[in-house]
Amino acid sequence: MPDSPDKSTQQSGMRRKLSRYVIALTAVAVVVLVPLRMLSDEPDVDAQRSFRYLVQICKIGRRFSGSQGMATQQNVIAQHFAKFGAQIRYQAFDAPHPQTGMPVRMMNIIVSWHPESKERVLFACHYDTRPFPDRDRFNPRGVFVGANDGASGVALFMEMAHHMRDLDPKYGVDFVFFDGEELVYSKNDKYFLGSEYFAKQYRDKPPAHRYIYGVLVDMIADRRLNLFFEKNSMKYAPQLTRSIWNTARDLRIREFTRKTKHEINDDHIPLNQIAKIPTCDLIDFDYRYWHTTKDVPSACSGSSIKKVARVLLRWLENIPSPS
Repeated sequence: MPDSPDKSTQQSGMRRKLSRYVIALTAVAVVVLVPLRMLSDEPDVDAQRSFRYLVQICKIGRRFSGSQGMATQQNVIAQHFAKFGAQIRYQAFDAPHPQTGMPVRMMNIIVSWHPESKERVLFACHYDTRPFPDRDRFNPRGVFVGANDGASGVALFMEMAHHMRDLDPKYGVDFVFFDGEELVYSKNDKYFLGSEYFAKQYRDKPPAHRYIYGVLVDMIADRRLNLFFEKNSMKYAPQLTRSIWNTARDLRIREFTRKTKHEINDDHIPLNQIAKIPTCDLIDFDYRYWHTTKDVPSACSGSSIKKVARVLLRWLENIPSPS
């Protein structure tokens, strides 16, 4: 019977075997795990950062057309998107004030990604707020900051800017911020000033590019988010509308409800009727605090903004060809 090795020799041998085993497992992990990470191409949308953007906009205060708050917001938007290398253009025009008739300087902001592309997709929101919370039963002349009705679309696009350069969409993309959506003091005042001007310019002075689709977002930060097929969207852009809800279904985002509800006049109407851009409206029209003093950040959720951003970013990579 040969002599048994001493204890230190046994331990040394065991360590060498263990080392070889760990190296082998590491090699397998590298082979298996790295491709899995590479296959996971969904952008890491940040809900907390999205909500911070919403709060940042709301801290400006009232942002109705022609106000100092609107001018401050315009600077915030321009500085933000410039940091990401987007092309920023302005579309200025005057509209009469509904009470005085004096001209109010309006400013649509157009933020372009891949500006060289001649076929493009339009994402739009309004970034003005109503002058007063006229639906508030207790304080209809109070301060209206428009957290969901105004700031939510801006915050969404500010968050999406973090991911646009990493995308390689088939089409160029424009974020358009419409002014004058609701410079409204009474029920007979004119809505949709910015989107109507934009649509007429597109129709009457055709640019070098063509918009194949448009997507309008409005009130998409509700803590109880629920987005239905909107009737005018299904009338003018059914293929587009269904494709976005199909994307949400693929991502298992249940807040996009595949039922038709509400017929809404919004900024997508001039885009469809005047510019002839097939455009759908993503809007939570069941928002409890619409046009009240309670439309504040605490009624909103960064998680809701994140869900909409995830859907739109994924949809951009799988845009259906126009029929």
